[in-house]
Parts: sequence; structure tokens; C-alpha cells
Amino acid sequence: MPQIQIIYFSRREITAPAPIGSYKQEDVIFLLKDLSGVSLERRTEEREAAMQTGGHYSESLPIEYEPSSQYLKLFQDTLRDSARRIAGAVGVVAERMVQKHGFEIVLASLARGGTPIGVLIKRYIKQVYGKDIPHYSLSIIRGKGIDENALLYINQTHPDQHVQFVDGWTGKGAIAKVLIAACGQMYQKYGIKLSDELAVLADPGFCASMFGTREDFLIPSACLNATVSGLISRTVLRSDLIGPHDFHGAKYYKEWAAADLSHVFVDAVSEYFDQTAVASKTEAQRIADHLLQSEITWQGLQDIRRIQSEFGISDINFIKPGVGETTRVLLRRVPWKILVDRLDNPNLQHIILLAKDRGVPVEEYPNMTYSCCGIIKALKGDAE
Repeated sequence: MPQIQIIYFSRREITAPAPIGSYKQEDVIFLLKDLSGVSLERRTEEREAAMQTGGHYSESLPIEYEPSSQYLKLFQDTLRDSARRIAGAVGVVAERMVQKHGFEIVLASLARGGTPIGVLIKRYIKQVYGKDIPHYSLSIIRGKGIDENALLYINQTHPDQHVQFVDGWTGKGAIAKVLIAACGQMYQKYGIKLSDELAVLADPGFCASMFGTREDFLIPSACLNATVSGLISRTVLRSDLIGPHDFHGAKYYKEWAAADLSHVFVDAVSEYFDQTAVASKTEAQRIADHLLQSEITWQGLQDIRRIQSEFGISDINFIKPGVGETTRVLLRRVPWKILVDRLDNPNLQHIILLAKDRGVPVEEYPNMTYSCCGIIKALKGDAE
């Protein structure tokens, strides 16, 4: 059996990050380089064409606008209807962490979809247990990996604590696989052992063993972009902007401070923790007692492959499964069509509305793990 060679590079001291984003430092510290002064935004069609002809999504940013009154209403209605449900799911995943690792943990949320969920988990543990655990948010990019400098900084600052990675939800499990590879690389390069177990609020794709729920419903933070994520853009990795000693980059949209709903979201959910904590503890214990129910089966990925085959889609990355990803396809990509498990699904009213507004066909496609899937339009004619 071949020996695995482990190379330990000398560990340089990583400089503490400059503050960025609109969250309070007690809620989260972003391990990101501020690129606010750089013009990175591209029109949706231009960006889509670049990505489909060899470019990478981390090299530019979609143009983000202040949310329209329609999107704000969608966010507010969804938050009103689901805040208690989300609080319960946050409690379940937080309780699972405490069961497995106690309070010697550091939350490392994946920017930016994981950031609001990391903030909520931190708040839950503080509110219910009186323990103030560290929370950082760092970049992970499909096809490029995780921000190693950010992980080195966390290890340097909290050398003896368990690092728990956090994201918002799972789709096909692509980020989970990037995380698995990245943790292996951190051990091989630096001798740092990290658990690649990803904790998520919602796991409709059966890609995570630590989750709050496996239901596929809309998490309100998926309705909006920067204005619900600390006014932070998606993360950027380009060699002309990010040096070998830098964290991955992001823009801080300070000019949108008046439209910022980041605190509105986490405050609304946090209000329910006292009411939901007992039920969350019970559910977390039930999952712990029936570990088979938390197995990773990649069931959702099997559905995606079937959809890819039936619709003749050349690139599996054109298929974005689950309510959160479908919402994002409709908000910031060029959609081809939307598949829904049933047209009268009450969790999908906003999907039907957004699709109608953009003139995107909606097709009923029963017997899939997810409530819906968004399919991106192939600009080179693959899915016409």
C-alpha cells in the first residue's frame, strides 16, 4: 500500500483581517479582503456567456441592485411565515454540534450563503447556553477550493478548538465535496486536521449528516443577496487582485446601508429561540438516537442526473436544485425552465411568481427529492 507523503510547509503568521460588512463583530468576523474600490460587476448575460466559455464565476460579480418592492415583500412575507420554523431548525443543528463537540468549537461559515446561518447558530448557543463561541466567515469556491489563509488564521487564533463548517443549505452537494478535498489538502500541506463535516440549516439533497431539517422550503435569506448577508458580495478569487498572503476578496456595499436587512433577518428568527429550544433539543436527540436517519446518501444527486439525462443537459452545473438555488437562478442567472414537484405546492408560490415575471416556463416534474429545480439556459444551444 503506497505511503501518503505529508509535506509541512512553514507556517507564516497570518495578519488579522480588517473589519468588513455590516454585521456586528460579536456576530461574525469576515476573513475577506475588501475589494470595494474595484469594478467587478458584469451584466447577467455577459457573465453567463463568460462562465459557459471557460471563465469562472469567482472572477467577476453579478450586478446587484437594491431589492425592488416586490422582492422586499417576498422577503418580509416569507420571514413572517417561516421565522419560527427556521428558529427550530437552527436549534436542531446547533444542538447536534453541542452533542458532538461541546462548546470548544469555532464556527466557520461559508460566505456568503452560510453567513446568516452561522450568525443564528452563534446566537442560539449564546442565548440558550450562555456560551459565546467564535464565528468567522470565509470563502470557498467550486473549482478553486477553500481560502487556506483563512483556515490558517483560524488555526493560529484557536489552535485547540474544533472548527465546524456551516452553510445555508445543500443542492447537489458540490460545495460539500470541495470541502472534503480542501480538508484533506490542509492536512497534507500543513498537518492541520480539520473535520470535513458540513453543518447546514436545510439538507434536501441528503448531502450532509448535520442538519436542521431535510425539508425543501424557502429560507428568506435566499430571496435577497448582499442586503441580507452583511452587505457583502459573493467572493472573488483572481490572481491580479488576491496575492498569496491575502484572504479571498469581496466587496462591501456600504452605500446600501439604508436597505440593509441583515439584522432584520437574524433578529426576527432569534426572537423565537426561547420558544423553540425544547423542541429543538428533543429533535436533535431523536436524530442522534437514529443515526441512520442522518446518513449521507446523495439521493438528490441521483435525481439531478436523471433530469440531466431526460432533458439532454450537457453540464450538470446548469441544474440548480432546491428552493434556495431555484430562487437564485430566477434572481441572478439566465433561466431556461423551472421544474416543480407540483404546481400547487404552497412552498413554491414565490417561484411561480418570479418565473411568471421573467417569462420562464414552469413544468411539473413529480417524484424528485427537491420541491423544485432551476435550469440555467445554455447560451451555446445545449438545452434549446
